[in-house]
Amino acid sequence: MTFLPLFGRLKSVVIGMIHVQALPGTPLSKMNISQITHEACKEAEMYLNVGIDGLIIENMHDIPYSLSVGPEVCASMTAVCTAVRGLCPTLPVGIQILSAANKPAMAVALAAGLDFMRAEGFVFSHVADEGLLNACAGDLLRYRRQIGAEHVQVFTDIKKKHSSHALTSDVSIEETAKAAEFFLSDGLIVTGVATGTRADPRELKAVAQSVNIPVLIGSGVTYDNVDQYMDANGMIIGSHFKKDGHWANPVDPERVRRFMEKVQQLRG
Repeated sequence: MTFLPLFGRLKSVVIGMIHVQALPGTPLSKMNISQITHEACKEAEMYLNVGIDGLIIENMHDIPYSLSVGPEVCASMTAVCTAVRGLCPTLPVGIQILSAANKPAMAVALAAGLDFMRAEGFVFSHVADEGLLNACAGDLLRYRRQIGAEHVQVFTDIKKKHSSHALTSDVSIEETAKAAEFFLSDGLIVTGVATGTRADPRELKAVAQSVNIPVLIGSGVTYDNVDQYMDANGMIIGSHFKKDGHWANPVDPERVRRFMEKVQQLRG
């Protein structure tokens, strides 16, 4: 497969990240929902104006992450995502809720009219900095059917960043990819070891050759190295699009514009 169904036949789609400000109840929370939504919509508008291919919304400022996400996070993310969806009615928009809150993310995606979600821990257990994550594919896809959200595509991290994979050291990234495909993933995400750290282009090639579903890069793509990832079906970009290239900063529209211009040239 050479394209993501959500994006037609567009090559190497670029998905901009919106890191919503810390949500109510989390340690770094400083804004109310109205302010958080306003900031997210401002970034969505910036991305839209420079021709981004898609967006994903994530609660990365909710550090330290918990494996028990409360209803206030789901409610807040629904408000933010609904507002962004309203600003970008035709742009593919997705969601991730940290940490590994995959069922809540699916519910928010349905409520807000989103197109896809990013799931952690889809296949194989691993140890994340939040704790032990177990495979969720069976429960998540049954839940998707139960709530009538089968149009919401599930893109899944494999051998994901910020994690130890000693438990599955005898399982290669290619075997992990095949397992996720067998368990009905809609697309795979390859990352480096941490946020902003580049993924190995050799792993991209190996995974792409192992499966027949889309493969995305989920970390470390920059203006200087994007040519190494143009064979990916998509690239999720957060840190590089922020001021000074740091994930916690606001989106820098000039960095996004420059990047998109280069991608258009590389697409030919």
